[in-house]
Amino acid sequence: MNKWMKKLIMMVMAFGLVISSGMGIFDVHAVNADQTDPTLARIKKSGKLVVGTSADYAPYEFHTTENGQDKIVGFDMDVAREIGKQLGVKTEIQEMSFDALLGAVKTGKVDIVVAGMTETPERAQEVNFSKPYFVDKNVVLTLKQNKNKWTTLKQIRHAKLAAQVSSKQDDLAHEISNKQVVSLKKITDEVTQLTQKKVDGVVVASTTAKSYLEQSNQFAVSPAKLPGITNGSSVVMNKNATVLQEKVNKILDDHIIGAPLQKMQDKAIKLMNKKESFASKYAPYFVKGTFYTIGLAVIGVFFGIILGILFALMKLSSIKPFKWLASAYIEAVRGVPLLIQVFIVYFGTQAIGVHVSSFLAGAIAMFLNSAAYVAEIIRSGIQAVPTGQTEAARSLGFTKNQTMRYMILPQAIKNILPALGNEFVTVIKEGSVVSVIGVGELTFQTSVVQGASFKPFIPLIITAAIYFILTFGISRLLNLFEKKLRKSDKTLG
Repeated sequence: MNKWMKKLIMMVMAFGLVISSGMGIFDVHAVNADQTDPTLARIKKSGKLVVGTSADYAPYEFHTTENGQDKIVGFDMDVAREIGKQLGVKTEIQEMSFDALLGAVKTGKVDIVVAGMTETPERAQEVNFSKPYFVDKNVVLTLKQNKNKWTTLKQIRHAKLAAQVSSKQDDLAHEISNKQVVSLKKITDEVTQLTQKKVDGVVVASTTAKSYLEQSNQFAVSPAKLPGITNGSSVVMNKNATVLQEKVNKILDDHIIGAPLQKMQDKAIKLMNKKESFASKYAPYFVKGTFYTIGLAVIGVFFGIILGILFALMKLSSIKPFKWLASAYIEAVRGVPLLIQVFIVYFGTQAIGVHVSSFLAGAIAMFLNSAAYVAEIIRSGIQAVPTGQTEAARSLGFTKNQTMRYMILPQAIKNILPALGNEFVTVIKEGSVVSVIGVGELTFQTSVVQGASFKPFIPLIITAAIYFILTFGISRLLNLFEKKLRKSDKTLG
């Protein structure tokens, strides 16, 4: 009995050792799991930190030219690059509209957002924030000639204010003004409205207000003390990035907050005040934006025509499922604004695990949108061809497909050429919509120049002239082509 008891005790002890070893293994795994999170793991795997920002908020983030190359600079960008350096990865800046940044970090289009963003209870429910690395107060920027008109908070309550949409300043403007607040995407748009006297003041961070004061003597800052707490700029991360959040907080403490940040700010202000001629400094931005705009239009119309022909034929088909599908697509696309379609493609592809660049997402949205309109243009052109043409072709032995390919479509395209030309012109102008996701087309580059030059109106005039030259030139070329086609028709007649 004693012998069996000893064996039983030894077996229990051995089993306990195995269990404790297993628990030790599990504990090691638990520790390893605590050392990373999905966002941090993605950063380490890719070897780069993708940072989202809206570079129109000097000296936080803005564009400049260094050695002839466009670069996004500012003390926020130095903060982002220092975080990337301390994480041991490269830093990649992804620019987009300010109101798209939270969606970008939530869907994984960017790893973090560094854009002078302040934590609020509503935002904190959706994303994680680091500790504040810079504290700035809000002020009201107004015209110097109206400074005495808006000196107290009581007076400002009767002012019409502008602020950046989805920002803390926008919330504050709604809180203190009794009038309708103008919420705009970019600070440059707000300042433009101020200079044109469309609004009485702009609620903005004091550091940015000082930047405008240094660049122009037409502005002034109201001495009124605004209610609420000051802005604490934080790094924004996905809700699952808890380990990354801890690492970022440590980097902020050890390498950024204090003297290093002050040095970054001094550097940003020096870059901001660098004197160069407007033409030499900003001409490349307009050239680049023009090429991007033309490229988007060509892609949109080319693939839109291919897809549009397919949907036009499907809608004219006797096969009901094809007809229903084409009709549903055309009505759905034409019933939804292009801006929404751009966001759906940009964020939707990321949500299903497909990462596409902002340019590709914009191009896809453009030709998917164009296809719906082109389909209706082509359908009407096909139906405008006399039915006698079809009957003649069939009597000569042409199949249904051959009749459509060799007889109907060539005549239809000749009829719809003016409408297709108008679609091309429309796509050129609608391309400005994709600027919200950071595609560097002409409107986007205009905002870049506005933010970097502190001249909100002149870039608009230049851009308007470029758009006019593009659209007018294309219209004249199409008119010449139509005349040649009419001459060929007369010759054949």
